[in-house]
Amino acid sequence: MANSLLSFVGWYFLPNLVTGYLQSILYTIFIRAGDPKPAPGSPRHTRDRKRIHIFVILVYLLYTVYDADYQLRLAGDFYQALGVPHDVDDKALQSRFRRLTVQYHPDKATGPDKAEVEAIYVQLKLARDTLIDPAKRFAYDRFGEDILQWRHSKTIRDFVFHGVQRTAGYYVASGGVLVLLGVLGYLNSGRFWRYMVMAGLFTIELYCMTRPTLPAVLTNVVNPFLTTTGLRQPYLPFQVLALLRKLSITIFIALAQLGPLLEDQKAGSEGDAVTPQQLDRLDAIAKTSDQEVTRLMGLELSPFVGEPAGMRGLRSSLKEWLVQNTIRNDPEVKRAISVVLSRRRQDGGTAAE
Repeated sequence: MANSLLSFVGWYFLPNLVTGYLQSILYTIFIRAGDPKPAPGSPRHTRDRKRIHIFVILVYLLYTVYDADYQLRLAGDFYQALGVPHDVDDKALQSRFRRLTVQYHPDKATGPDKAEVEAIYVQLKLARDTLIDPAKRFAYDRFGEDILQWRHSKTIRDFVFHGVQRTAGYYVASGGVLVLLGVLGYLNSGRFWRYMVMAGLFTIELYCMTRPTLPAVLTNVVNPFLTTTGLRQPYLPFQVLALLRKLSITIFIALAQLGPLLEDQKAGSEGDAVTPQQLDRLDAIAKTSDQEVTRLMGLELSPFVGEPAGMRGLRSSLKEWLVQNTIRNDPEVKRAISVVLSRRRQDGGTAAE
């Protein structure tokens, strides 16, 4: 519980903190020494920070998925404690318990390890007593060790009724929290899909709790894949449901943080792209400007219209200005003139000799 709470709290400060440090490290690695780094608040700095932030959120999401599964594996289950498969029958279960009793019976333990051996024996006996009872085994597969606290539940019907009450209360409370957060202005991104996911999870839990057999997807697909690959021990239904609950909350938080960042990225990409309408508007502005320049030139030259001598003088002055200020000032032209003059001086010196 404390680990899950710490993970959820971490969502609200770790991504921002890691993003700042990671951005500084990446700038140090990829920007050469002496080159200026993007200043905070500049377009490039803001763009890079958003991309790094998205990457950090996705990595942290994967970590929380792994951590949730790791906590389930660390807690273990009664089948794992006894070292038996999920489909073990009563005879094999009793036989396995008797063999473990020879090893862990408190009467045979001595020395400083006696207390530890007694604790192991108590856990093994509790696991055997739970799995040997059909009603308790049915309930344990679907609700976990919480059923040990349900003192008034004796039959499968009692366990199912109590489990449905607890599950309905959990989803009603969770739905109320989501509605309250929406009213307060939080978690607005993907609000419809959050309600759909919660409804889907509630339906899955009801199916698992009320069916006499385990879900076919779990027994025929997921668990055989895990057993074949050796990734982990096979899942029990209550472990899958606990994992889905944690993942749904984690994904909701991640989407709430990713939503604004992805919208900003999309808006930025659309802002950088040039649309056909913008090109047409630019072409119209260019044509209007050209017409306006032609009109102004005509107004400036109107005093010379009808005066051939004035027009010739204007053309001569413009030609001289272009030659002096454009052609002769060009570096290539200056270099060519210098080469020609140098050759002429050399030719003149040779002829004089």
